[in-house]
Amino acid sequence: MVTSYEELLDRAYSMMPKNAGTVERFEIPIVDSFSQGSKTIIKNFDFIVETLRRDRALLIKFLSRELAVPASQEGKRLVLAGRFNDRVLNERILAFTNTYVLCKECKKPDTKLIDAGRGVKTLVCEACGARSPVKVH
Repeated sequence: MVTSYEELLDRAYSMMPKNAGTVERFEIPIVDSFSQGSKTIIKNFDFIVETLRRDRALLIKFLSRELAVPASQEGKRLVLAGRFNDRVLNERILAFTNTYVLCKECKKPDTKLIDAGRGVKTLVCEACGARSPVKVH
């Protein structure tokens, strides 16, 4: 019994789950914040850090520079000395993710930062092996 390539391919596709390959396993976390006087408090900051798998201090420094305000951590929350809405904060988290988390080649989040010296770190992808320099301010 000789089976053609097309028949084997059809059979393989029929045996696959219907949603295979359509669900993205990594989602950029959404900021949950509220304003208290002239401060903005990000309630789920700890969750964001765990999801992005990056150093807490790096994310605090990035947000502080991008928003041009002092930031401090209080427990699992981040306190920003200024009033910001969720849209602005989510845009900054997206910018951080694109710069320090996602691979420049394959766009997967399976990366790690390695110190290359002189204020430069290298983003190394564990999925495709790509390396790209990232300047840390």
